[in-house]
Amino acid sequence: MKIIILGAGQVGTTLAENLVSEDNDITLVDNDSQHLQNLQDKHDLRVVRGSPSSPKVLRDAGAADADLMVAVTQSDEINMVACQMGYTLFNTPTRIARIRNAEFLREKDKLFNDQNVPIDHLISPENLVTDEITRLIAYPGALQVAHFANNRISIVIVKAYYGGPLVGYAISAFKEHLPHVDCRIIAIVRNDKAIRPQGSTIVEAGDEITFICATEHIKAVMSELQRLEKPYKRIMVVGGGNIASGVAKQLEAHCQVKLIERDAERAKALAERLSKTLVFQGDASDQNLLFEEHIENVDVFLSLSADDEANIMSALLAKRLGAKKAMVLIQRMAYINLIQGGTIDIAVSPQQATISALLGYVRKGDIKNVASLRHGMAEAIELVVHGDATSSNVVGRTIGELKLPLGSMIGAILRRNEVIMSRRQVVIEENDRVVVYISDKKHVPEIEKLFQPSAFFI
Repeated sequence: MKIIILGAGQVGTTLAENLVSEDNDITLVDNDSQHLQNLQDKHDLRVVRGSPSSPKVLRDAGAADADLMVAVTQSDEINMVACQMGYTLFNTPTRIARIRNAEFLREKDKLFNDQNVPIDHLISPENLVTDEITRLIAYPGALQVAHFANNRISIVIVKAYYGGPLVGYAISAFKEHLPHVDCRIIAIVRNDKAIRPQGSTIVEAGDEITFICATEHIKAVMSELQRLEKPYKRIMVVGGGNIASGVAKQLEAHCQVKLIERDAERAKALAERLSKTLVFQGDASDQNLLFEEHIENVDVFLSLSADDEANIMSALLAKRLGAKKAMVLIQRMAYINLIQGGTIDIAVSPQQATISALLGYVRKGDIKNVASLRHGMAEAIELVVHGDATSSNVVGRTIGELKLPLGSMIGAILRRNEVIMSRRQVVIEENDRVVVYISDKKHVPEIEKLFQPSAFFI
């Protein structure tokens, strides 16, 4: 596939790195010639220096015969104009744009169509991160929650702790503990090393466990791996941007939410917009303010400003003063693995959330959803199966017969609204929605090829 990526910031660069290894023809467009040169030296891709909204630059980048244009510059307006150019001048078949401005998103149904601004798919990092944080609040103790198949199937990552009934026992004991719940443990990371889970594998305290199950069973499975935490009720949010205000808006209906914003004018505007949230104008690193607002009673401290260092420092302070959990918003990927799992419980990355959404649109085949797991180390894909026994490599075959790459496995299937957990004897049928876990992303093209019907299938 020939793909043009407009914008070589963190999202554009990460997307290019993900796709260049999957036999795609990638062209990256940006104004920063030094950064482009560095990327070209590291990866097998083409670079073009210039404005992503310039017709000449787009023509030089090969827009006339591109299959896909992805506009992820820092400017919503440039992204929109670039997609307009791709549609009007070059007839680029598929156009994706990152849009951050909430005003544009509120009017998206009227704005973004072939008659006005021709964008096929919108990506909003703020909305994606807001949804991710509210999912984590809904499942106390989870490190990551990804929903698939119309939210019927979920992949969850948790830490195993002493007190969980399965800790210290073999995975095979799970069925004895919860005979009416079907679940599959698909990955274990122990002391930063991946272990392939088998029935005889003993679950140890400190293991990072990835499991898949019907969404309704998430809390039951988590209760086997750790003492199930009480629902989070008291939330403190730091920041006044779109993510912080969006999270507060979603949580205030069923939680007690306090929000701290440094800027007085912004704090006043938020107080008017958020009907049930208590808004304070102040500095989240002010120890006296945190004491006055009873930080020791806070279930989750969410540091969601645009400043990574400020987020980290205020979260560390909040934990030291008694907050039970701390989640921080981190823009720089290099920071995430340094801080998560220590004093700070969870680091959330807008880039990683955006990449997951983008990959769902650029993967080959009928792919409904993609989740980047463990901060990009692994991936899960939801595919729709097409074809029949003669045109497909999977239809009519049992899961045990399929030649899946090492470290990849089918986790679950949604068939006519029924969740079927993966077993060797399960036969794949046409129109199944299959969730595949891939521990090493270099195997993604093999999975895509396996599930694609032959060229003669109509």
